[in-house]
Amino acid sequence: MALEEHKAKAPKSVGCMIVTVSDSRNRESDQSGDLLCSLLETGPHRVVDRSIARNNPLDIESAIVRGMQNADAQAIILIGGTGISARDNTTDVVEEYLDKSLDGFGEFFRYLSYEEIGPAAMLSRAVAGLAGGKILLCIPGSPKAVELAMKKLILPELGHMVREATKGIKDADTSPGA
Repeated sequence: MALEEHKAKAPKSVGCMIVTVSDSRNRESDQSGDLLCSLLETGPHRVVDRSIARNNPLDIESAIVRGMQNADAQAIILIGGTGISARDNTTDVVEEYLDKSLDGFGEFFRYLSYEEIGPAAMLSRAVAGLAGGKILLCIPGSPKAVELAMKKLILPELGHMVREATKGIKDADTSPGA
């Protein structure tokens, strides 16, 4: 089947859970989360849950598990905690849940980011993959990074990713480790 046919059969609207990983942001100061929600909803996707998790492995894991258990969430998008500092834990936790990784996502994000910010792009550990039949995406927390990832990578392919991720598992158990 050609790419155009795959995309034509993809869901037009995807239910997304948004998790901002931060020790300093709250709902009022979460500009990146606001931007992400706005981009999704004009996409025309749905935000089915939104939260802020502290930047520690247990809180991040708890948010992912909540998303995995949410039947309305087809994609879980985590913002922040993707760098190399000691407090950047998001990528490490996300990778524990991935059944399949989408290596090209991180590679393309860093390439596109390099075009905007230069070699500092290599410090990003953006990652994506499939976890229990759901799309799991992990992107840096700056508004510019959110806009870049959403407009250039996620929005053009989100429905297609969900279609491919759920092919053949309609009623399968989608909990972690299943």
